[in-house]
Amino acid sequence: MNKDFRKSTVYQIYPKSFYDTNKDGLGDLRGVIEKLDYIKELGVDYIWLTPFFVSPQNDNGYDVEDYYNIDPRYGTMADVEELIDEAGKRGMGLMFDMVFNHVSTNHEWFKKAMQGDSYYKDFFYFRKGKPDGSAPTNWVSKFGGSAWEYVEKFDEYYLHLFDVTQADLNWENENVRREVQNIVKFWMNKGVKGFRFDVINLISKAGFEDDTDGDGRKFYTDGPKIHQYLKELNSMSFGKDPQIVTVGEMSSTTMENCYQYAGRDTGELSMVFNFHHLKVDFMGNEKWVLVPADFQKLKDIIFDWQVKMGEHNAWNAVFWCNHDQPRVVSRFGDEGKNWKESAKMLATIVHCLRGTPYVYQGEEIGMTNTDFTDIHQFRDVESLNNYQILLDKGMSASDALRIIQVHSRDNGRTPMQWDNTKYAGFTSEDSEVKPWIGVNSNHTKINAEDQLKDKDSIFHYYRKLIAMRKYLDVIAYGDIEPLDEKNSSVFAYRRIYEGHEMIVVANFYGKDFEWKHTPSLEGFEKLLGNYDETEITAEGSMILKPYEAVVYYR
Repeated sequence: MNKDFRKSTVYQIYPKSFYDTNKDGLGDLRGVIEKLDYIKELGVDYIWLTPFFVSPQNDNGYDVEDYYNIDPRYGTMADVEELIDEAGKRGMGLMFDMVFNHVSTNHEWFKKAMQGDSYYKDFFYFRKGKPDGSAPTNWVSKFGGSAWEYVEKFDEYYLHLFDVTQADLNWENENVRREVQNIVKFWMNKGVKGFRFDVINLISKAGFEDDTDGDGRKFYTDGPKIHQYLKELNSMSFGKDPQIVTVGEMSSTTMENCYQYAGRDTGELSMVFNFHHLKVDFMGNEKWVLVPADFQKLKDIIFDWQVKMGEHNAWNAVFWCNHDQPRVVSRFGDEGKNWKESAKMLATIVHCLRGTPYVYQGEEIGMTNTDFTDIHQFRDVESLNNYQILLDKGMSASDALRIIQVHSRDNGRTPMQWDNTKYAGFTSEDSEVKPWIGVNSNHTKINAEDQLKDKDSIFHYYRKLIAMRKYLDVIAYGDIEPLDEKNSSVFAYRRIYEGHEMIVVANFYGKDFEWKHTPSLEGFEKLLGNYDETEITAEGSMILKPYEAVVYYR
């Protein structure tokens, strides 16, 4: 399998919610195997699976207990080997999700540490508290509360940047780094063709002191030895095979660090995820509020990263959705009468950018946010913790619920909508066990079975976008030039490569808009659009219909 990741598209699967073959209410690896032909029809090159290793599932598998074995809930090692093999036969590579900032407190390393084994205690950050007995620092966990947990036996605290059951690994320890390298090599030997590294830029801590003006993140984000650690991991494991593609999830990162993380010749990773563009409906860094999305800020961030990463020969992963994000059509589009047009418009923007596009399961059929009306329908630990925090601050239950409904990670975790049957085809209609999380009732209108039959569907539009990247070098390799950057309605840019040009125009809103700054389209042909006709006036203005997107090429 010889692929150029710049011409490739990645399909992300959250196995727990993808397809349940054994009627236990949980998606499984056999479900992925059974749906490989569907994924292949989309035209993608890699399948990224979120973790399915042995785990207590306190954070849906991102709390790994054993990196070498498969959680029985998802299947067996034989299933994984068959999946790798069957995907390979269809020209697709598997990308595994590796969580190396922390392990589950059920992991044997942590259990041995808690037994007092000094070799394994040094795999983690155990620290004495302050003279008054309080935590070593004032750092806040990403999931709320202190980032430190007291262990009476040692009269020490251990660090957990995430859930209390996710203990941070001490990458200063060479033995930790060697263990991580061995895990990567084990899966390479199984035929895995890619790795996504979870919050990988948090693995280097810059010292342990109070953060007088923040939550502690400045002491562990893009830390002092991060590039050293990634270069070492590259040279000792995946870098030995030029066919392996890697992506780092970079939490609250800086672009300057990403020039190195994803530089063409820096010896670290193939590409990076950054999330700055998905905070434009936050208030500062505060997620659990309701504010309208800032369209100008969205454009500024995307264009800034696009242009500057290009100037530094560094590569982006480009995306709207994943298992940690609300559904983009609900977030920036329209769930109502312009649902199809807005979903296609949003897809057009991302898939024509400079970078490798990622499609999250259900995005290709326009799945929307949950329709949950009760906090007890939610499963996500982050959402439930923050719901309680909002109540503790004095917010009413109805207002707190509305915030969770909009921002919860569960919006991306409801079962994949395969058809219009009782459980959306995620599990059998006669299953005695309900899906682990509720099915969106709109599956009767939004499902894969209907869209496969409809040539004008969102699914078939995604197919065209994914195919275009493969045959048009200007998408894969071209420079990017933002157009009319301050326009309050239009998202537009030009791509340029060796005499080839492409212009992408999108009306981001649900009303007609006359774009008077339309560049000359002389010699261009319309390659793709979400409406049959695009109106150009005699004066050269473009009359864009609600959520209209159009791609021109010459």
